[in-house]
Amino acid sequence: MKKESLYNLFFIFLIGSVLGWFIEGIYTLIKKGILINHSALVIGPFNIVYGIACVIFTFFLKNIKNNKLWQIFIVSFIFGTVLEYLLSLGMEHIMGFTAWNYSQKFLNINGRVSLFYSLCWGILGVLFIKVIYPWMLNLIQSINKNVGKKIIVGMSVFLVFDLLLTFSAVDRAREKEMGLPPNNVYEKVLDKTFNEAYLRNMFNNNFR
Repeated sequence: MKKESLYNLFFIFLIGSVLGWFIEGIYTLIKKGILINHSALVIGPFNIVYGIACVIFTFFLKNIKNNKLWQIFIVSFIFGTVLEYLLSLGMEHIMGFTAWNYSQKFLNINGRVSLFYSLCWGILGVLFIKVIYPWMLNLIQSINKNVGKKIIVGMSVFLVFDLLLTFSAVDRAREKEMGLPPNNVYEKVLDKTFNEAYLRNMFNNNFR
């Protein structure tokens, strides 16, 4: 893949992650009347499910963006559903829980995906390739290339750190729930900051 493509894809992932955080936040605020931090990482507004979805939509919808809307919808419906199922499965096996559970939803599969949210993925895919993707490209192209490269390096380092911090926070929260005391200053800091209450708000109260 060309460097230019990787450059664009990183920013598409980054912008998509932030937009996803806003979308989920507004949705739950309207639906439940409460603010929930839908970030997948303990620091920053990064819902990486949407970031990954934007990258996948870029790959599979770019070449059919001029097709009929129903064709774009079907492709988005399928790939969005598969992505959500795999991410739910991966989160359960790697982190021991999942941030969503659709068991009570109509026509769901193992509580990981449901017809309603699959339809949402279809609509989102159409909106992405018709509106959001062109806007993203214009925004990315407006960034000075040298500045953009520095942003990529800096954000890559930060996101890796954030991911590792998230894993350690989850592990420590489980230990605390089992009654185990902190072993060092770092774990004491986690108990006061990215603790069980913080994680439950992040992962929609499905943290275990």
